[in-house]
Amino acid sequence: MADAATRLATLAEELLGTPLPVRLRAWDGSEAGPPGSGPVLVIRDRRALRRMMWKPGELGLARAWVAGEIDVEGDLYEALDRLSGLLWERAGEPAGLLASARDPRIRAAAASLVRLAGPLPPPKPPAEEARGRSGGRHSRRRDKRAISHHYDVGNDFYALVLGPSMVYSCAYWTDGGTLEDAQRDKLDLIARKLALREGDRLLDVGCGWGSMAIHAAREYGARVVGITLSREQAAFARKRIAEEGLTDRIEIRVQDYRDVPDGPFDAISSIGMAEHVGAERYREYADLLYGLLKPGGRLLNHQISRRPEPDEEGYRIDPFIDAYVFPDGELAPMGRTLTTLEDAGFEVRDVEAIREHYALTLRRWVANLEREWGRAVRLTSPGRARIWRLYMAASAVSFERNRIGVNQFLAVRTPSPGPSGLPLRTREWTE
Repeated sequence: MADAATRLATLAEELLGTPLPVRLRAWDGSEAGPPGSGPVLVIRDRRALRRMMWKPGELGLARAWVAGEIDVEGDLYEALDRLSGLLWERAGEPAGLLASARDPRIRAAAASLVRLAGPLPPPKPPAEEARGRSGGRHSRRRDKRAISHHYDVGNDFYALVLGPSMVYSCAYWTDGGTLEDAQRDKLDLIARKLALREGDRLLDVGCGWGSMAIHAAREYGARVVGITLSREQAAFARKRIAEEGLTDRIEIRVQDYRDVPDGPFDAISSIGMAEHVGAERYREYADLLYGLLKPGGRLLNHQISRRPEPDEEGYRIDPFIDAYVFPDGELAPMGRTLTTLEDAGFEVRDVEAIREHYALTLRRWVANLEREWGRAVRLTSPGRARIWRLYMAASAVSFERNRIGVNQFLAVRTPSPGPSGLPLRTREWTE
């Protein structure tokens, strides 16, 4: 009988209709697939096959990865790039093949895979998988649990990944700069787009660990209200603010954006927050931010986008991201975000697309994680560390391949007489 790797490679090619793009190593030490020194997909335990058969497609693969039953030796980015046609461009196809294929060869291959995988059912999902999502999607209670799942995993872990800046969004790079330089430049770019001045009231929605609030207060003299649903983030931000001597200028609240009572503000920053709002709530979100701004006030919305689908009704949230990273998180095409902001009454004056910058940022975060891998595992769990490595590396590849992007929208609550208050040359902040 052929070794496990050869059998798996043959079965995979039958089921997927294409040769495997990476070399494969099975639990018995055997190897198959393209020769050479490229990355190797390692299946350490045949339980991984049972997971993938039970949940064909990305979720089964994700469970096996988090459990440590599959791994990649060599360049993870190259492996993800080679596998991208199977993981993204043909998303859902393996499920369709296993469920409804009529070709006798495909049915025989599926039966052989069942025998190779061993007895069903599969193991339980890893403990890191989000569970118990009761209540309406994007209700206050469910949003709070979703935010806690992602952000309340330990400030020390985030400090390890993000570095001293503690900024968890796309940096703004120049050649030769460090991650800390690029994050500082991003915060300053936002402050300049908002035209912050001494005494301005800034609302920072989804304030994270307080970096934007501190920069705006320290460098521009703004008075800042930062809101987050994460108690761990809030505690960390308050400590930093006290150490900076800025408690008289910054207030950090554990508060839902729907519950902010004390507008109007001169400016609002929303950095990496809108992805958590949800498509059905986005107009409400835009309306609320519009209502919290003074006439003439500016909004800077920094948001990840996805490419539009040929049939938008067929859009589905990425199962790995939904189960292990950002429960209930959704991405919208750039055009939909712009239209929604305009429908809410904003005048959108500038859109800056910076997706290449996010790929660079993610690669630095992955390098930080890999360099401190042992400590990352001790601070969280082996599964959690594996989630972060895969999600950040796969996201970097997605930005590089233009599957997703990130954009800064500068919008104004333009007063009824019509003056926007912006300079004639709207890119003066970049000069």
